Amino acid sequence: MDIESMTEAFPWMLALSPADQETCTKELTDAARASLSIGNQNLAIAELTSWRETAAALVTGLGSVDVEWLDEAGPVERP
Repeated sequence: MDIESMTEAFPWMLALSPADQETCTKELTDAARASLSIGNQNLAIAELTSWRETAAALVTGLGSVDVEWLDEAGPVERP
């Protein structure tokens, strides 16, 4: 399946970069084929959910936030 068809079927893919759209298309297609071959849809559903959540995270700006790494471990307050 081509990327254009996939973005029409799954508009959330438009939140992904062009390279990620290509990877997503391949991985979703592979997962669907594998799921169909064994008669179990779990792999395809897990792959679809993973990519959709990645797109949702990017839309909320999580991909553009700089990560601040701590030099030392320390206690964390309980939420």
